[in-house]
Order: sequence, then structure tokens, then C-alpha cells
Amino acid sequence: MATRTQRAARRGNGRERAKGRRGKTAAPSRRRTAQRGKAAPSRRRTAQRGKAAPSRRRTAQRRRIALLSVVTVVALGYLVWFTPFLGVSTVEVVGVRTVSHAAVRSAAAVPADHPLLRVNTDEVAARVGRLPGVATVDVARSWPSTLTITVTERRAIAYHEGGDGIRLVDVAGVPYKRVARPPGGLPRLEISEPGPGDGPTRAVTGVLASLPSGLSGEVVAARATTPGDVELDLTGDRVVRWGDAHQNAEKARVLAVLLTREATTYDVSSPELPTVS
Repeated sequence: MATRTQRAARRGNGRERAKGRRGKTAAPSRRRTAQRGKAAPSRRRTAQRGKAAPSRRRTAQRRRIALLSVVTVVALGYLVWFTPFLGVSTVEVVGVRTVSHAAVRSAAAVPADHPLLRVNTDEVAARVGRLPGVATVDVARSWPSTLTITVTERRAIAYHEGGDGIRLVDVAGVPYKRVARPPGGLPRLEISEPGPGDGPTRAVTGVLASLPSGLSGEVVAARATTPGDVELDLTGDRVVRWGDAHQNAEKARVLAVLLTREATTYDVSSPELPTVS
């Protein structure tokens, strides 16, 4: 039978062996933990690289799109601005009756195939506006290759005989076109030097423009020395003292009534108190 001393020794040896087994078991566990600790940063770096790759691709794609857009804009600008790709192939003239289409196109002086975008429409309008008989001009681009010139012609309201011949005069008082003989149906303007800046001229043309058609056809001459003393010569050696160019509609209405009476002079300068003699 074992003694107490022998039993105690055996128990001590058993505890040492158990510690040894636990030590051997714990060591691989710590190594695996350490390996997992080392592997974690590696996985994070791989994940970051995986995220970065699509971002770089998107950036490169955006750069390519931006570059392509710039190249496209530059190419289109070159085509439109410097080449006949969108050049003028047609000059369309609208609104003329007495002024010829050829005269308008010649005055416009726009070369064929000139880039439409580079046409200076203000300069074209100014050149066409210098033509006799042209009152206003509007120039517009009609893509892809047409330039449209819209003309408003002057309307003759009288004619003037002067040292430079016979000229038509429009409602603005502009003597604009020389003619060979007095045109029928227009009154003679008896002012020494008519013009758009002349007060008597503008008063007379304003009165003539306000007359109803039935009355204007009877006027054979018109004159004024000041803006306030307009006179009209009618057929049958009759004279109308019109006065200034105010209340024109009322004066025309009163004169139509007065003309039913036989007289040589009709004064409507004060339409409230007209007189005949």
C-alpha cells in the first residue's frame, strides 16, 4: 500500500501533465488568433482596392465624355463659322412692289456660301435701306441657309418739282424717287425745299395722309409757309384753308359738308366755326 508521500507525488505529477497539455492546446489557438489579426488588414486593403477601381473607371469615363463634348463643340463652331457648310444659298426678298428683287439683292451684297452666322444683319439692312423707295428693312436668318430681307416701301403721297427734277414725296416728307413726269392721282407739293425735318412739309404730308379717299382724290396741290397755315387746292379752282395739322378728322368731316355748297374758298382752320366765301 502506497504511503501518503507517494500519493501526494502522483497527484503533483498529474497536475504538471495537465498544465502541459493545456499549454500545448492554447499555443495553436493563439497562433490562429494572431494569423487572423494579420489577415484582417489584408482583406481591408483588398476591399478598398475593389472599391477604388470602379471610381477610377467612372472618373476616366467622365473625362472622355468631357473631351468628346469639347471636340464636338469646336468642330460644330468651325463648320458654322468658317465653312460654307451652313452658308447662304438663298436671299429671299419680301414686301417689294416698285423696288426690284434684283436691286435689293445687289444692295444687300451677301456673297454666296458666306457663313450664315457671320452675316451682319444690321449692315445688310443699312445697305438696302439706302435704296430709293425703301422705308424700313428687316433682315433675318432662316436656317439652314436662307437670308430673308423684308422691305417696307415708301408710299408716295405727293410729288415735288424742283431744280433736280420731279421727285415723289412720302408721308414722312422724304423726296425719295425721281420720275420723268408728274404722276397722276398725286397732288403737287408746293414747298421750296421739302424734307423730313421741315415743319411745313411734315404738316402738309400729315394733312394729306389724313384725308378720306373721296376727298384726297380732289386735291391737286398743297402748300404751307408755316406748320399752321396749310392750304389745299381742289379741282374746280377751289381752295381750302386748313390751318395746322390738328383735328384733321374733324376738319375733313366739316369740309365734306361745306363742299355741298357752291364757293371758291372753304376755311376749316377752326372746325367749330367754318366759313365759306
